Amino acid sequence: MNFTADELKRMYTTMVLIRKFEQNSIEIFAERMKRGDFPGALHSSEGQEAIAVGVSSQLRPDDYVFSTYRGHGHAIAKGMPINKVVAEVHGRATGASRGYGGSMHLFDKSINFMGGNGIVGAGLPLALGTAYAAVKRGTDQVTAVYFGDGGASQGAFHEAINMAAIKKYPIIFICENNQYAATTHVSVNCPIEDIGDRAKAYGIPGPVVDGNNLFEVVDTAGAAVSRARGGEGPTLIECKTWRHRAHCMVIPEHRPGKDREHWANRDPIDQMRDHLTAAGIADAAAIEQLDADVQEQLKAAVAFMQDSPFPDPAEIAEVVYAG
Repeated sequence: MNFTADELKRMYTTMVLIRKFEQNSIEIFAERMKRGDFPGALHSSEGQEAIAVGVSSQLRPDDYVFSTYRGHGHAIAKGMPINKVVAEVHGRATGASRGYGGSMHLFDKSINFMGGNGIVGAGLPLALGTAYAAVKRGTDQVTAVYFGDGGASQGAFHEAINMAAIKKYPIIFICENNQYAATTHVSVNCPIEDIGDRAKAYGIPGPVVDGNNLFEVVDTAGAAVSRARGGEGPTLIECKTWRHRAHCMVIPEHRPGKDREHWANRDPIDQMRDHLTAAGIADAAAIEQLDADVQEQLKAAVAFMQDSPFPDPAEIAEVVYAG
C-alpha cells in the first residue's frame, strides 16, 4: 500500500511513542516497587509496535478493537490519547477508565477500543458480539481482536473462529506470536510450526507474516479488512514477533540470550527508521527531531498524570455497574 511521507512519519512516531511509553512506565513502576508501593504487574509490548500500528492503519475510527493484558500499544495505535493512557496505567482519575482499570484493562468506548482483559484469550468470544452487532445493524464495521500464542491454545480461540467462519462475521483475528506464553515456549503447547495453519480447519485465510515488518503487517491487515468489510468473513493473521521484556515485571527474564540477540537485530523501529532514511523521507536530523517531539509529548503526559488525583473509592459503583 502507498502512504504519503507524512503518513509514514506519523506511523513511525506512533511506534516510537509506544516504545517510549513502555520504557517510561517500567521506570516509574520500578521506582514505586523500590519504595514498597506495589502497583501490580506491568506487561510491556516493547518490540511489538509494528503490529499494533500496522493493523490500526487499516481500520476506521468506528471499527472495533479488542485487546489483551499486553495492550498499551493497541490502545495508543487505535487513537487513545496518551494522557489518558498514562493516567490510567498509573491509576489516576483522569485515566481512560477513571483509574479503576489500570494497565490490563484499558478501555475507551469513544474510539471503540473495547478493552484489554486479564484472562488469556478472553477477548476472542467477546469480539463476536460487536461483529454480530455490525451485521445486524447493516454497517460495514470491522472488529479486530488481538491474542497471543498462548491464547491460540485456549478453547475460546477455536470456538470464536468456528462461529465467525460459519457466520462470515467481519472479524480479523490477530495472533501476536512473541514465542512465549508467559514462560512457556510456543513449541511446548502448539504441535505445528505456524498457528496461522489452524485457519485451514475453518476454511478461512491464515497468512503468517513477519510481525516486526510494518509493511508486511499493513498489506496483510489491509487485505483482511477488505475481505471482512466486503462480507467475505474472517481472517486469522499470525504475526511472528518478540517482546523485548520478560512476561511482566514480577517475573525475571529467562529466555535464552541467543534468541534475544537474534530478535534484537530485527527491531521494528530500527527497520522503520532505516526505511525512512533510505527512501529520503527523513534524514538523521529529522528523525532525531521526531524522536525528541515524542519524548516531549510523553513528558507532558507524565506531568499530567502526576498532577491528577487518584479516584475516589466512593465512586466505584459508578464504574463497575451500568445504569
